[in-house]
Amino acid sequence: MNFLIDSNSFFHRSGVRIPRNQISRVEPLHRSSRCESALIFLGKIVSRVTLAATRFVERSARRAAPIFFVVLLFGLSLKLAATENETVCYESKALFAPGDSSEARKYAPSREIDILHLAIDVTPDFKERSVSGNVTLRFKPVAKPFPELRLDGIDLTVFSVSSSEKVMGWQATDKNVIITFEQPIAPDHEASVTITYRAQPKQGLYFRTPEMGYKAEDTHVWSQGETTEARHWYPCWDSPNAKFTSEVTCHVPEGMVVLSNGKMVSEEKDSASGLVVVRWSQDKPHANYLISLVAGYLKKVEDRYKDIPLAFYTPASQIDQAINSFKETKDIMAFFEQEIGVPYPWAKYYQVCVDDFGWGGMENTSITTLNESTLHTAEFENLRDSQGLVAHEMAHQWFGDLVTCKDWANVWLNEGFATYYDDLYDGHKNGPDALLYDMYQSAKGIVNQPNQTNSVVRRNYNTPEDQFGFLAYPKGSWILHMLRAQLGEDLYRRCIKTYLERHQFQNVVTEDLNRVVEELSGRSFDQFFDQWVYHAGQPELAVNYNWDEKSKLAKISIQQNQKLSADVLLFNFPLTIRFKSKSGNIDRQIIVTEKAADFYFPLAEAPQSVRVDPELSVLAIINFAPPESMLSAQLVDKKDLVGRLIAAEQFGAKKDRGAVAKLKESLNNDAFYGVRLAASQALRAIQTDEAYEALLASTKQSDARVRRHVLGDIAGFYREGSYAAAQKVLEEEKNPDIKALALVSLGAYGKPEIHDKLLDALNSTSYRNILADAAINAMRVQDDPSYIGPLRETLQKKETAFTTAGFSRALENLAYLARNEEKKDSLREFFVGYVNSNKKRVQLAALNGLGTLGDSKATAVLEKFTNAGKESPERIAAEKSLASLRDAKKPSVELGQIRNEVLNLQKENRALRKDFDDLKKKLEATAPAAASRTNKTATPLKSPKRS
Repeated sequence: MNFLIDSNSFFHRSGVRIPRNQISRVEPLHRSSRCESALIFLGKIVSRVTLAATRFVERSARRAAPIFFVVLLFGLSLKLAATENETVCYESKALFAPGDSSEARKYAPSREIDILHLAIDVTPDFKERSVSGNVTLRFKPVAKPFPELRLDGIDLTVFSVSSSEKVMGWQATDKNVIITFEQPIAPDHEASVTITYRAQPKQGLYFRTPEMGYKAEDTHVWSQGETTEARHWYPCWDSPNAKFTSEVTCHVPEGMVVLSNGKMVSEEKDSASGLVVVRWSQDKPHANYLISLVAGYLKKVEDRYKDIPLAFYTPASQIDQAINSFKETKDIMAFFEQEIGVPYPWAKYYQVCVDDFGWGGMENTSITTLNESTLHTAEFENLRDSQGLVAHEMAHQWFGDLVTCKDWANVWLNEGFATYYDDLYDGHKNGPDALLYDMYQSAKGIVNQPNQTNSVVRRNYNTPEDQFGFLAYPKGSWILHMLRAQLGEDLYRRCIKTYLERHQFQNVVTEDLNRVVEELSGRSFDQFFDQWVYHAGQPELAVNYNWDEKSKLAKISIQQNQKLSADVLLFNFPLTIRFKSKSGNIDRQIIVTEKAADFYFPLAEAPQSVRVDPELSVLAIINFAPPESMLSAQLVDKKDLVGRLIAAEQFGAKKDRGAVAKLKESLNNDAFYGVRLAASQALRAIQTDEAYEALLASTKQSDARVRRHVLGDIAGFYREGSYAAAQKVLEEEKNPDIKALALVSLGAYGKPEIHDKLLDALNSTSYRNILADAAINAMRVQDDPSYIGPLRETLQKKETAFTTAGFSRALENLAYLARNEEKKDSLREFFVGYVNSNKKRVQLAALNGLGTLGDSKATAVLEKFTNAGKESPERIAAEKSLASLRDAKKPSVELGQIRNEVLNLQKENRALRKDFDDLKKKLEATAPAAASRTNKTATPLKSPKRS
């Protein structure tokens, strides 16, 4: 699966504990019981005021609070009584990433039966968004008598169960369908069960209907199995460690298309129901999560590769863009057959774009589901293409479908292969530099990940979805890239071909790959897989170079600086050092094994440049700063793409005019677009007038990727020229993506004319409403409430013009713009109108928007959603918004409460002072009489001092 990973791939929690300090005491000076009582009471008042003030400070530490009220409280407490010097202390708990304990390690479930075949026969109800029918499972016990079949099934309504064996009873829980047999079924005895059921799934099967806000002519339904969603729409063995043949029969209204795995067996009209019954058969075994059903009003473009039918389907209204995404399919399949050495293994290859697919794509056997956002028009040039997505998902037909990971701990064997073979195709089509650039970019993403303590294969994950991150995708790809570099291309191909042929239609773990590699290479790769797959991190190398002219020796010092632990090892790997001189290139390979080591190389002459890992064969952080003369030679070396990329980045840190001149030259003349991007980014990082002028002089770029990047880097300078550059783009540029970037960049400027430009763009027509989306993002940056009315009106009148994602973002931006408005009733009701949207993303945006809006009157609505399932997205969104409303309300409520408390304390203090004064007068009145009786001089009682 190709996940659309967002930057919220990692979550942390933090806690703050604010202990109360010891409350100050007031010591009484006199022993008179009445006076002592009065002073104790006074001490209690001081303590209560101080405590109230302390509580308020504690709360204010988490929020911005009016400081004058804090001062008032402490001033009052000081007037009542002098207190000890108090300090509110804060203690932060360490941040931690969620993860299960070792007791919760995940393993593949025991497979006590061999599932032979699964047959699904269903009728979707597009009005009710439900499905009903029956599932038949054929199986036989593996090793011992089998008394009870337990299938996965979430919230299924089961009507009946029949079986080839006598059934004692069955039950359907909220998670399982359990069938108990009268007699245990003997090993190797084939049996079957049929379950008749109905489901209204929240996952696994997704409807797109006019009642939900989709176009009637595009009505369709699609399934999603990975990782464990299939159980929501039919009872099944929902784990990847079982493979079986399958068939899907679906009953739909006439005019709809039904697609599934394998070959179409039949299509006929049922005279009784009037529905068309379509049956598909997948006659080669595959995993349950790869079963697919797509049905609805779809159109297609088609082709063939050899005898394999190829087709690309979209919802009916979107077919015009299909060819742009489909065009590379045949060439990709031809390359994969040649590179992998194993023929395409399935009966057909279809790709189906569906509305609001939650991922980039899903590699169902012989029929991939794709996100409709991959569709595009020619006006986007090379800023949008489907090559990477199509290649990734097709590679899965071998890696993931033909050979499947046994459990989700080993999912890199699916995703790492698919990612790498996508890159290999890019290198095949666009040249070896394209492959190197792909690997360079993915390496940067990997090494910049924080807190790398997880290995690629790990079992202490919370949910299977946790496994679908950078470790499975780019790092998995890099493991294969390093393996290919160490084996050589030809031996690597032999190993992969053997791996696939030996394990086809089976499950695999990492050791299966290791075993084949060792067998064919005759070398041990235990350490390779141990350090790269079963442990975390990568080498962090500090490299130094010295030349001794007398001895003609080049010295390379290498130190591994990664933090060593039980998770991160000292690495052992081969590393190439390339010395470039007038006589040519000299490559020397060393083996890095130690924490620190020096390596000496005899050379005929001093090298003009030194390159560490020139062919990009090791995943590592390499800190090497060669002399500027070497760096300059590196920047213009036409045969060294990676060297030019590194040189551009290092010149970006130099911030001098010489560096600017060199980078400007690269930006305008380097043959590879990636170097031009790196040069542009480096100029932005320099942030000098010269760098800015170099960018302004480099806007005329034939490659749209560079043109967009330069505009973005110019926008990184807050200058009048940046504003003018964006204006010029809006007037002259035809590429919608670049115009959209220019619109967003205008948001940083407070010029009056921008208002009308953004409103014009808001009401413009563009592909997938991209310009209106950009205008709304710019409005948020401007944070001008004058946009509230026009934006709300546009959302009301033109909702269908937006994509679901675009409309959802617009809702959240509207809430942000309106958060400081005094009158929010109509806006609140506007958002409330979407809290029950059948588009889940819109519903969540409305719930989040109510929290951002900050209207406490929304509390009652939000509280209704806290009754949803504990982990449901709508409950999480509602609870988050309620917390925001409470936090916004607390300061004013608490201020009022504390103010009343202080007023009451003042009143009590005045009464106490009156009592004390009365007591003082009485004591003074009786003092002379007592003195005359004792003939002693008495000192008048003074007011008590405050300590």
